[in-house]
Amino acid sequence: METVVWSKPEGQRAGTPLLVMMHGYGTDESRMVRLFEHLPPEFTFAALRAPMPIGDHWGWFLLDYFLANDFADVISAANSVRAWISSVKDQHSSVTLMGYSQGMAMASTLLRLHPEDYKAVVGLSGFVLNNELLSVTDSFEAKPPFFWGRDKADLVINDDAVAYTAEWLETNTLLTARTYPGMGHAMSRTEMVDVSAFLRHYVLR
Repeated sequence: METVVWSKPEGQRAGTPLLVMMHGYGTDESRMVRLFEHLPPEFTFAALRAPMPIGDHWGWFLLDYFLANDFADVISAANSVRAWISSVKDQHSSVTLMGYSQGMAMASTLLRLHPEDYKAVVGLSGFVLNNELLSVTDSFEAKPPFFWGRDKADLVINDDAVAYTAEWLETNTLLTARTYPGMGHAMSRTEMVDVSAFLRHYVLR
């Protein structure tokens, strides 16, 4: 990861729980940096910039309207994020993932590939990849805590993706699902109150 914005200077990070934050398609890390002040200050937040240029912005892998993707690109991006996490995780008490939109696809893919590495996952206005190769490896000794927040009227994530995501999360995770009418394909302060409660319960407690 060439660009990472941290919430704390290096000298204040040791021993803190790490929250790795991944933005959506066609945006950048600033979208996640705005959330720092609305989340529990006990965490160290790290907002990553995705590696693939999308116009003047960035994405984790190429995506079309139907959320189709090249799985090789997905795995390449996931491996690069995991390598970065591996380089910093020893100084932290735990690692939790947060992803918005396409970033939720990344966060859930990282969880599916290496579930033992992460304390919990937060997915915001996003989706879980419907991929046969990933499904073959889905196996959790204990269901990981997962927060899923969205607006039911979000037009960006199509109905098939929402249905698959709901089924996968209900089957494989300890799910906290919340909906926020009127939010659209976005994140809200009200949602961050719920996310903060989730993080305090499953990570800080």
